[in-house]
Amino acid sequence: MSTFRPSSPRSVSLSELPVNSWIALTEDENQVIAIGSTYEEAVRKSESAGVSDPLIIKTPGEWLPLSV
Repeated sequence: MSTFRPSSPRSVSLSELPVNSWIALTEDENQVIAIGSTYEEAVRKSESAGVSDPLIIKTPGEWLPLSV
């Protein structure tokens, strides 16, 4: 299987994050502020970093290329 090579800067950044993890981004979605193995851990870490309203996403179990 070939390695996924995303083209957008945000995709590059996200693809470098651990798979099957919860990721907290700043409100403007430009910076990763916390990574957790659970949703609660990501929220707790983001609050500790001073971000009260993060965007929380879940990374997939495996990064796959997209076909459009």
